[in-house]
Amino acid sequence: MADALALDEVVRFTSDLIRVDTTNRGGGDCQERPAAEYAAARLAEAGLEPTLLERTKGRTNVVARVEGTDPSADALLVHGHLDVVPAQAEEWSVHPFSGEIRDGVVWGRGAVDMKNMDAMILAVVRAWARDGVRPRRDIVIAFTADEEASAEDGSGFLTEEHPALFEGCTEGIGESGAFTFHDGAGGQLYPIAAGERGTGWLKLTARGRAGHGSKVNPSNAVTNVAAAITRIGEYEWPLRLTPTVRAALTELADFYGIDGALDQVDVLLNKLGPAAALVESTVRNSANPTMLDAGYKINVIPGEAVAYVDGRYLPGGEDEFRTTLDRLTGPDVEWEFQHREVALQAPVDSATYARMRAAVEEFAPEGHVVPYCMSGGTDAKQFSRLGITGYGFAPLKLPEGFDYQALFHGVDERVPVEALHFGVRVLDRFLRTA
Repeated sequence: MADALALDEVVRFTSDLIRVDTTNRGGGDCQERPAAEYAAARLAEAGLEPTLLERTKGRTNVVARVEGTDPSADALLVHGHLDVVPAQAEEWSVHPFSGEIRDGVVWGRGAVDMKNMDAMILAVVRAWARDGVRPRRDIVIAFTADEEASAEDGSGFLTEEHPALFEGCTEGIGESGAFTFHDGAGGQLYPIAAGERGTGWLKLTARGRAGHGSKVNPSNAVTNVAAAITRIGEYEWPLRLTPTVRAALTELADFYGIDGALDQVDVLLNKLGPAAALVESTVRNSANPTMLDAGYKINVIPGEAVAYVDGRYLPGGEDEFRTTLDRLTGPDVEWEFQHREVALQAPVDSATYARMRAAVEEFAPEGHVVPYCMSGGTDAKQFSRLGITGYGFAPLKLPEGFDYQALFHGVDERVPVEALHFGVRVLDRFLRTA
């Protein structure tokens, strides 16, 4: 079991990493190198040989391998990203890059997304080095850049240019799963991610006839793009149950003693109460308009208008997504993928999933583990190109009233010290036997 020093180190490492400002504003505006050097130094102190890799100067990734005792076993990838989304200091109770530890809580950008998991990984492997522990299978550790944007300088670069570093890896764990979900009625759920919706960020372009704002103009680009995004925003996507979501609904229905056929999903979701939040975004594809860009003067009709849509599709749902967008945009608007990534699905009857469940249940016997599909995406998408099946497993035991999901990219991001201690214990237990 993780020793007392590991529990101290996970808190210190989380705080230290938060203090390294790795804000990713997109478009290459980020410097992960100081955080990568910090993580690499902690790994080297544990006797590992970390490799630092960059596609672009300052956009640094770290990869290291812990040798297992069974050379015939497949390797396991354990990954976390080093970059964070922007934070406006004036909106926060504490400075977002202070890493302040106050009243048993570590504050700052990255506390849950996901420098906490980075710190857990470091604390666990250092504890192993002190105790002479070796896992059963090789563990490949990857700390990546650029996850909060395109991943081109991070996991995308690693999988394209350095696949040999992940030789033997068939499965991987990363964000986000095995956190406490309080249902408001005393129940504690621990969802483990076994799937991700695909990413389809779209650019819609309407072209018309530029002209004076006072004149009749039946070819108005702004009108056309507005009509298209209205149709998209109002469209109700049909229910589509993937195996992961079907398993989640089945286990939740059993846990709450609910009788309900899975062909009446909306009725079942209503009966689940707060727990419906774990699955309601992943029973359908989705497309949400997010940005508009048109015109330059109030009395000028522009010749072009652009809109952006955040689209997500379920495993097996991309063809339907494309066909539906063709219909909803209509003949006057063109659409294209500005960014596209695959949807993922992982088996919930695997030995690895069973070991994750067992590790959580050992330290949270009052909790109930359930599978779920993430509505968004992680670096697991890029690593899947190497044939690596990905799970979301970054364990945290959270108090009731702690809105974990709202803190992702939110104001006053923070993580309880006790949650970090729990995470180290569970991660250690899982990785030893994985």
